[in-house]
Amino acid sequence: MTDRDLQLPDQTLTLTNGTSIPLLGFGTWQITGDDAVRATAAALEAGYRHLDTATVYGNEAEVGRALAESGVAREDVFVTTKCPPGRAGRELDTLRESLDLLGTDHVDLWLIHWSGRGSTNVDMWRAFVEAREQGLAREIGVSNFDAALIDEVTDATGVRPAIDQVEWSPLLFDAATLREHRERGVAVEGYSALRGGTLDHPEIVAIAGRLDRTPAQVIIRWHLQHEVVVIPKSVHPERIRSNADVGGFVLGDEDMAALDALGGR
Repeated sequence: MTDRDLQLPDQTLTLTNGTSIPLLGFGTWQITGDDAVRATAAALEAGYRHLDTATVYGNEAEVGRALAESGVAREDVFVTTKCPPGRAGRELDTLRESLDLLGTDHVDLWLIHWSGRGSTNVDMWRAFVEAREQGLAREIGVSNFDAALIDEVTDATGVRPAIDQVEWSPLLFDAATLREHRERGVAVEGYSALRGGTLDHPEIVAIAGRLDRTPAQVIIRWHLQHEVVVIPKSVHPERIRSNADVGGFVLGDEDMAALDALGGR
């Protein structure tokens, strides 16, 4: 496969504050050091224009370095980072540290990485709203929240999260979760799509074989057709390119229904 052969998807979602997020992103969880620089550089070279990192990943500097050295304009790349609840009370300082490490004056999306206890979520969310008002984050959202927690922060501030990043794959599909988020105007972003046995599942493997695609491509394409943001990760350049090569085929209705049904088993 050469880069000229790649058919990248061009789908985006428009978030709460009017920012477009590419449905396909590159995840960097558990990729650190020089591996993070190389993998992020390979993703940008392949055509990814959405990078996902977090304070706790310990790789923001490496992701920022790869972006700076890529030759791709900062404004052409959607950058996400996240703040853990352990930084409650120091949210804006944490974000400024992230910006310094990433080498940018703003992120496109800043997430509460997971929920905290008591008033933590609401207190953090108020700081997130302030960060958006200051232009430090174009969009703000949450991760690993359920509908009740989304309602809690929305009701307290009048500002709803733009997106909720949750673990998601055909094996975890839940139509009610999608419906609850969409009723609230909150986009869904999935992580760990290629984990948990998805790549070896017989039905996914069978669909991939029939379409002459990889199981990973089938899973990523399934996310796109549900308009769920997906952030596959890899440290292998060939796999990074292959995971992006999902713009040239479509899953039929029967295949989509079969994949959805895996979530109920």
